[in-house]
Amino acid sequence: MNLSMKSCLRIAGSIFLLYLAIHYWPAVAGLLGTVLGAASPLLLGCALAYVLNILMSFYERKLLQDSSIAALNKIRRPICMVLAILSLLAIIALVVLLIVPQLVDCVELLIAQLPGAIDKGIAYLYSLHFLSEEVMETLNNIDWQSKIGEIAGVLTSGIGSVMDVVISTVSSVVSGIITAFLAIIFAIYLLMGRNRLQNQSKRLLRHFMKESHYNKLMYVLGVVNNSFRRYITGQCIEAVILGTLCAAGMVILRLPYATMIGALVAFTALIPVAGAYIGAGLGAFMIVMVSPMKALIFLIFIVVLQQLEGNIIYPKVVGSSLGLPGIWVLAAVTVGGGIMGVLGMLLGVPLAAAAYTLLRNELNKTDSPYPSE
Repeated sequence: MNLSMKSCLRIAGSIFLLYLAIHYWPAVAGLLGTVLGAASPLLLGCALAYVLNILMSFYERKLLQDSSIAALNKIRRPICMVLAILSLLAIIALVVLLIVPQLVDCVELLIAQLPGAIDKGIAYLYSLHFLSEEVMETLNNIDWQSKIGEIAGVLTSGIGSVMDVVISTVSSVVSGIITAFLAIIFAIYLLMGRNRLQNQSKRLLRHFMKESHYNKLMYVLGVVNNSFRRYITGQCIEAVILGTLCAAGMVILRLPYATMIGALVAFTALIPVAGAYIGAGLGAFMIVMVSPMKALIFLIFIVVLQQLEGNIIYPKVVGSSLGLPGIWVLAAVTVGGGIMGVLGMLLGVPLAAAAYTLLRNELNKTDSPYPSE
């Protein structure tokens, strides 16, 4: 194989840059962290625009299709974008209204019942002859209500002075508001100029890439985009179904916090495989403050519901749409969670589905749009 001087220079330059990146990795990592931190509003805006684009495309297909009226076509995209933003805000507001008020009541109930629970635990240990009478008498003379207050005061004072806490909190809130505002503005610009940005990106890639490489890249990006759209749509539908069934079953069984735990299970079910169990664990912890027996009933109910969801709902709604075997879903969640936590769990499944589809098509050479070389 003959290598031109230009190719040799490219290889030598790439090796030199790789050496610099490895040798000066702390500085490179710090620079990357700074760049990512500065670009976080733009990255958040891209993610928000991608999710809104799914709702926006739905409204464009179902509600406002192409019309022969020129004036309607001009305002069609802004109307669909406003509907998509309002829909997302309505969903977020509904989840917050269902979870936050009852969560506050649950925390207040936990604080109120914690001293009594401690006394019952001490009496139970004494009945097992685990504690001596001297220790038992000392523990009974402790005012647990005041001790809990003292512990809370120590934790509060350990955070810092009141002024430092106020300044830190205000700074974080203002920074978060500015980041969210910039992300929303950037997402709106992306959605409004979606077609123009796509055309400009394609022209740029065509100019600097060979036609065969461009076709392969478009094919890979198309598979990844299709996997993410199907995953987001299917996961949201599955979460709504699971949360509704959970709330309805808890109402039938007369369990407390039905709407809150149903919304919580639906929200955590967005995390594949493990999400619903996280919501169930939090729900059981809240119910046990009211009645341990009802918490046990809830756990039995949620196990049955999980079997129904895992064997019927998830394969029909999400699994079939992604075409990814269950073992690969579990592997993607495990590896993604280990690398990036909850975000890795969310991104791992669609990325694994895209990789699985690309590998399957490469082996079969049936669905690939470009010819084999």
